[in-house]
Amino acid sequence: MARIIDGAKIALAIQAEIASEVEDFKASTGVTPCLGVVMAGNDPASLVYVTRKREACARVGMTSQFYCPTVHHSTPSGEPGPLANDAQQRVEAIVAMMNDGPSVHGILVQLPLPAGMDEYSIFDLIAPQKDVDVFNPQNVGLLVQGRPRLKPCTPHGIQEMLRRSGIGIAGKKVVVINRSNVVGKPLSSMLIQDNDEYANATVTVCHNRTPSRLLREITLAADIIVVAVGIPGFLTAAMVRPGQVVVDVGVNRLEGKKLVGDVDFPAVSKVVDAISPVPGGVGPMTVTMLLRNTLDAAKEQL
Repeated sequence: MARIIDGAKIALAIQAEIASEVEDFKASTGVTPCLGVVMAGNDPASLVYVTRKREACARVGMTSQFYCPTVHHSTPSGEPGPLANDAQQRVEAIVAMMNDGPSVHGILVQLPLPAGMDEYSIFDLIAPQKDVDVFNPQNVGLLVQGRPRLKPCTPHGIQEMLRRSGIGIAGKKVVVINRSNVVGKPLSSMLIQDNDEYANATVTVCHNRTPSRLLREITLAADIIVVAVGIPGFLTAAMVRPGQVVVDVGVNRLEGKKLVGDVDFPAVSKVVDAISPVPGGVGPMTVTMLLRNTLDAAKEQL
């Protein structure tokens, strides 16, 4: 049976370290690090994620500001109607306000945005020094060059989770089954850097156009597999072998509201050496790295 990589436990340990740093920072500067969050629309899942992030801020002694602009026309039934003509401008105005506000040190725009909104225009607008999600193109460029101002939360959480579990990365074959701006692209870029003591991996990126036969060949040859495709049970026992480490980034809600990842956990955990669970794996680490970035951003700004 595989060793469980307990992201929730690791996250709590890191949050305790961050809380201590926040206390020292507040004592030396008189400033409390603050995360500003914008949520466009009223998606229930997004509201849950935002609430968890704000609760995490409070646990480590930070503050947070929450903005939820109305971006849809109202209807007689109370349900959201069509997107308002000025929806984009409403969100961008809040981002601009937080850019200029000295009390906000990190800005997060909760994704996904409602259909019809241009997320890239918003990413471009976020002040690079306050871009705690690392979506501003200036910060993405610095990351690719190996000199990041901040590291993207989910990839950094994966990297730190492996490090604190004693799982080496340098010289290993890593397969990332995802090519998104949130996970696949930044993670693969981070893991191939030659100036990071916890990188220097040989990375292969797979995606929805990778043929299934080829995908199985690639995963079987890997030392570490990171999967984030949004399909329950996507990674099966036939795609893995003993000696491997599997990191499950997927979060899928089944009927009955049970949360599962992208890995067939019962079967795969009987084959590989180590595996992260869902829930309790990458999710808590992502939130924790958001706290790390908010504190680091506050330090840089002061």
